[in-house]
Amino acid sequence: MLVASLAAAGCDSGGAEPAPKPTPSASGKPTKLTFGVYGPADEVDAFQGVVDVFNSLSDDSDVTISTYADHDGLIKAIESGDDVPDVFMASRSDLAWLLEHKLTQPVDEMLDERGVDFGDGYSRDALQAFSADSRLQCMPYGISPMVIYYNKALIDFDRMRARGLDAPDLGTEAEPRDPRWSFEQFTAAAQFATRPRKQTRGLYVDPTLRGLAPFVYSGGGKLFDDDVDPTSLALSDSDTQAALEQALVLLRNPQLTLTERQLDRATPLQWFERGRLGMIEGFRSLVPELRQVQGLDFDVMPMPILDSSATTGDITGLCISAAAASAPEAADFLVHALSPDSVGRVVATGYLAPANLEVALSDTFLQPGRLPDHASVFNSSVRALELPPLIDSWAALEAAVAPNLQELLTVPVLDLAAQTAQIDEESRAVLDPTAASESPSSSP
Repeated sequence: MLVASLAAAGCDSGGAEPAPKPTPSASGKPTKLTFGVYGPADEVDAFQGVVDVFNSLSDDSDVTISTYADHDGLIKAIESGDDVPDVFMASRSDLAWLLEHKLTQPVDEMLDERGVDFGDGYSRDALQAFSADSRLQCMPYGISPMVIYYNKALIDFDRMRARGLDAPDLGTEAEPRDPRWSFEQFTAAAQFATRPRKQTRGLYVDPTLRGLAPFVYSGGGKLFDDDVDPTSLALSDSDTQAALEQALVLLRNPQLTLTERQLDRATPLQWFERGRLGMIEGFRSLVPELRQVQGLDFDVMPMPILDSSATTGDITGLCISAAAASAPEAADFLVHALSPDSVGRVVATGYLAPANLEVALSDTFLQPGRLPDHASVFNSSVRALELPPLIDSWAALEAAVAPNLQELLTVPVLDLAAQTAQIDEESRAVLDPTAASESPSSSP
C-alpha cells in the first residue's frame, strides 16, 4: 500500500514541477546544514561537488560535508552521541536501530511536496527497502544486488561450449542476450576454472548468512522463521535444507574452492585479483578496485538459479535527521542530491549502483567500453532482490553463528540437519534472547 501511494503521488506531481523556493531563515542568514557521507576519496570528492553546486544556487542554506572513513565510522559517531548530520547516508541494515532511537524523520511527504517522482523514478524494491510503519523513512540512493564476478581468462563460455560443456550464451555484441545461468552451468564454470597445474581454484563463497542467502532463497528456502518479526534463523526448515543440500555439493567441494591454507595466505579478493580464483560474490563497489588490477579481465553474471532467480543487496539511503536544523531546507538539499545530475556525478566514480532508474539505465552508470562488459546485470538483478526483515542486530547475528556456518562449508563429514538446527538455536540468543534464556537447552 505504501509503494502504491508513493507511486500515485509521483504520478500526480508528474515529477516535473520545480521544487519550491526555500523560506528564508528568520535571522536572514543561511541555515547551516551538514551532510554525512562515507566512501573512497574520489567518491567523497564527488559528493563534495554535489554540495558545491547546491551552495552556489541556494541563498537560504549552506551545506558542509561531514566525512567518515566508512559506514561503521558514521554509525559509531552517531551511536557515541555526536551530533547527527542533518542529512546522512545509511544502510538499510541501520534502519531498525535508527527508528528505535527516533533519529530520523519520514521523507515521503516532504519529497512529494517537492515533486520527486516515486512512480517511475524508483523500483518497488528500492522503495520497500526503506519503508516502515507505512512511511518512507529514508530515500533510497544506492541499490547494488550481489552478483558473481568472474575471471574471463579462467572462465570462457565460448570455449566451454566448444568442448561440449554446459555454459550460458551471452549472445554477440550486435545481438546481446540477457545474462543468466543455472546452478549446473555455475558448477561447470567452477570446474572449468580449476586447473591444478596452474594452481587455480573455481570459486569462493563466504561462509556467512549474507554469502549463503542467495543460494537459500534461489532454492526455495528461507533465511528467517518470520519475514517481519523473526525469532530465529530457519536453516533447519525442510525447504531450506533442500536448497542447501543442492548448493553445498559445490560450495563444500575442497577441490574447487580455496583451502584454509590459501585463505591464511591471502583473502579471496586477493586471489581473484592475482588471477588464481575463477569467481567471487560481490557488489558494484568492487568495480573501481578491479579496474586498477593490471591484466585482470573480468565480467559479472547474476547469481546462479537453483529454482528461481534470487539475490540479496547492498542498499543505502539518504535520511533526514529528526533534529535537523531545518527540515524543509534539509529536504530541499535532499531533492538536489537525488537529482539525476547529482546522482550521476557520484555514479561516474564507479562505486555506486544507483536506485534512481534514469541514472541506472544511462551510460553514466553502464559505462560502455569499460569493465565489466555486462554492467546491466546490476540492474536486472534488482528484480530478484530478496529483502530480509528489518533487524537491528545483524552484525551480532552473524557473529553468533559464524563458527557453525564455517563448519557448514568445511567440516569433512557434515550432518546437515544437526548443524543447521544448532545454527538456528544459536540465532535465538540474538533474535529472541528472552525465550532463549528460558529454553532448557540454554541452561548450564
